[in-house]
Amino acid sequence: MKQSRKTALLLASPWILTFLIFWAIPLVHSLIIGFTDYQLLKGSEWIGLANYKELLSDQSFLDSLSNTFIFVLGTIPVTTIISLGLALLVNRNFKGRALFRSAYFLPSITSMVVIALIFANLYERGGYVATLAAMIGFTPPEHGFLFDSSTALYSIMAMDVWMSVGYYMLIFLAGLKAIPDELYEAAEIAGASRIRQFFSITLPLLQPVALFILVINSIKSFQVFIEIFVMTSGKFETSTIVYFIYETGLRTDFRLGYASAAAYLLFLIIGGFSLIQFALMRRKQPLW
Repeated sequence: MKQSRKTALLLASPWILTFLIFWAIPLVHSLIIGFTDYQLLKGSEWIGLANYKELLSDQSFLDSLSNTFIFVLGTIPVTTIISLGLALLVNRNFKGRALFRSAYFLPSITSMVVIALIFANLYERGGYVATLAAMIGFTPPEHGFLFDSSTALYSIMAMDVWMSVGYYMLIFLAGLKAIPDELYEAAEIAGASRIRQFFSITLPLLQPVALFILVINSIKSFQVFIEIFVMTSGKFETSTIVYFIYETGLRTDFRLGYASAAAYLLFLIIGGFSLIQFALMRRKQPLW
């Protein structure tokens, strides 16, 4: 038994070392330096909770926090509803449905940088989106959608929804496939309409899938960074928490302790949202 344990540890040692070197040790180190005035070129000094107190009064951080919540609360419901609708659509029997499934899923496996660059061109002054907006009577921003504070963040949110719906569509599709056909057959015999079947069978049985999607989408959305970095560099009121951490720790101030404190505040926010969603997943009674 001891020999088998030693063998198992030996075989797992590459993963354990990788986890310790690249995950566990950096996480603990970042937690510690969050309580210090650690700067890249000046060393560190223990200051306790001063970084966290400063963050709560830092207008740049509060603006980034507000933008992050706008992004999360604005994209998650839209993404969830559209992905559910697409899953219901491609779950039906029709010619070419495999093509549609692939087309909807393709953006989610394409490089985020590539998509961000494409949409940056679409959103620019005189671009495709501006032309369409003018055709329907909407006056586009003078310098483009990404160079106006009233439209920049929402333009990035629209791109994120477009890119994400295909991935969550497949998860919903897997949930739909797991629903027994006998339930729908019994409902048809009882005279239930399609709408009644959706609200009485489909939606309640998809609740665990929907909550799972909300959890993983929330975690992803709270960490939005690449889109902001590529498309606006945090300008025009688009800075998010992760971009604030990047700017503070690695680009302008090099205040790594302050950035680490911001990162752990984000960790607490994500953890709180996740705990609430996991509690909902453990409910025995359906939410709807």
